[in-house]
Amino acid sequence: MELLSNLTLGFGVAFTPMNLLYALVGCLLGTLIGVLPGIGPIATIAMLLPATYALPPVSALIMLAGIYYGAQYGGSTTAILVNLPGESSSVVTCIDGYQMARMGRAGPALAAAGLGSFFAGCVGTLVLAAFAPVLTDLALQFGPAEYFSLMILGLIGAVVLAAGSLLKAIAMVVLGLLLGLVGTDVNSGVVRFAFDMPELTDGIGFVAIAMGVFGYGEIIANLAQPEHARQVFTSKVQGLWPTRQDFKDMTPAVLRGTTLGALLGILPGGGALLASFASYALEKKIPSKPGEVEFGKGNIRGVAAPESANNAGAQTSFIPLLTLGIPSNAVMALMVGAMMLHNVQPGPQVMTVNPELFWGLIASMWIGNLMLVVLNLPLIGMWIKLLSVPYRWLFPAIVLFCAMGVYTTNHSVFDIWLVALFGFIGYVFHKLDLEPAPLLLGFILGPMMEEYLRRALLLSRGDWSVLVTRPLSAGLLAAALVMVALVFLPAVKSRRAEAFVEE
Repeated sequence: MELLSNLTLGFGVAFTPMNLLYALVGCLLGTLIGVLPGIGPIATIAMLLPATYALPPVSALIMLAGIYYGAQYGGSTTAILVNLPGESSSVVTCIDGYQMARMGRAGPALAAAGLGSFFAGCVGTLVLAAFAPVLTDLALQFGPAEYFSLMILGLIGAVVLAAGSLLKAIAMVVLGLLLGLVGTDVNSGVVRFAFDMPELTDGIGFVAIAMGVFGYGEIIANLAQPEHARQVFTSKVQGLWPTRQDFKDMTPAVLRGTTLGALLGILPGGGALLASFASYALEKKIPSKPGEVEFGKGNIRGVAAPESANNAGAQTSFIPLLTLGIPSNAVMALMVGAMMLHNVQPGPQVMTVNPELFWGLIASMWIGNLMLVVLNLPLIGMWIKLLSVPYRWLFPAIVLFCAMGVYTTNHSVFDIWLVALFGFIGYVFHKLDLEPAPLLLGFILGPMMEEYLRRALLLSRGDWSVLVTRPLSAGLLAAALVMVALVFLPAVKSRRAEAFVEE
């Protein structure tokens, strides 16, 4: 009954004309920055923070939250249509979503992403409302050692479940880890692997690598083909809506992705990102039905599951922020800044001192998710129109938008050259049949793994046994070892070779 009365209070706050307007503005901006490659929610929220000073605290937070989860919706659009992940959590969506678009099934792919995101967003918000205190206690069990072990498990999962050669997958993860080390060491202040280039002292930006490897690499690969074979999309669009069989295939995948995303989203340090990779890995482990499209070649489950996971994770990432005042990612850190700008102290007292803000924000997420579905599903037809644009006009536009997007993040021409370099590297990956997703996961998790390992060793005074004496950490490392052992079993090895056979 208490939950019901709290939600009634929240919807009363969220349904005021001003808050509805700012929820709509946030959702529109979020969708737009998700669709435009390179302009992420972090940069947008950072730029808008001063502008929110004149707004009431609830309206400001509702708009900023709308930008965040709206970007999760929009990020899948470019991932599916032009193989450009709008967000880091949309990297996995490229793998099957883009192949679906090439088969003329961009409509069902976009619809699966939109509907999966809506369901996961609603469930994630329900979890946030009902289980915030309980799930926060679970998150508190994770110390630096547990986070390090969790990320080891995630990287080994990426290697084991990557398509093709295990050796190639390991090489890609290691390359990603090495690229993540470029820049200034947080603890010592020493600049590493920057080769006396001032532009590299802050490290290589995720946007530059993702755009180069996925976007420019694909363009170069297309331009390397004869003119008659350059079209990205080889067949006409067959329909804008998933078939009955598609719904049967994607429904359990959405449920699994939502559950995984809701649990991993509460973990500080990229839980939503880990959720999208983990849900894709889980779907690949589940046996395919007879006649089902292979993963990596346009399986709708490979779109629905990670999109559901990252949206559920985006909602539950508010749990540690609103209940403990701990930001779980860079966007939540900006939300802490927004709260402090409005004299709202983040932490457990938000629920008691500012119940209108706490429950109003939660209620606005349900409204925002509904707005996003109403905004996005009718636009599927418009996005599909992009596929009819001749490739000779499409690829210069992609190059231009990528250059603009990467320039706006740091206002640096060097970043544009960096994208071009990674575009060439992406083309080399394409020719060598290397999957870039493990590289990006290694690049994102590498610096975080290093930081958590250092913290764990500092707390244990240099004792490495802390990784195996803490039960939760030991369990995660044991699961990683089991995965490694399983993949070398003869039966599993042969099954894996059959699953990833290339036509």
